[in-house]
Amino acid sequence: MNGSLVEITLQYFEDCPNWKTTDGHLRTLITEGLDATVRYELIGTYEVAVERGFCGSPTVLIDGVDPFADRKAMVGLACRLYLTQNGPAGSPTIEQLRAVFTA
Repeated sequence: MNGSLVEITLQYFEDCPNWKTTDGHLRTLITEGLDATVRYELIGTYEVAVERGFCGSPTVLIDGVDPFADRKAMVGLACRLYLTQNGPAGSPTIEQLRAVFTA
């Protein structure tokens, strides 16, 4: 898709079901030709969330940058909401992720 290896970090906390949906979208994009590696980062405590600036699960970092960052988002162990064309959702859509990688 973009021609160079992309490092993706998928941050999540264990009780959030939505990170698996995001992981599935990322796997699909890799199957389609995205040259990327995915690293998983379990955020296990509030203290780690604060230390990492974790604004909810799932968080996708692309080469260390959150393309969906919201300055108003609170740090902590919570499920994250993404604004999609169909309203709020617990994961970015595959189309939103694809757009980030082709931008």
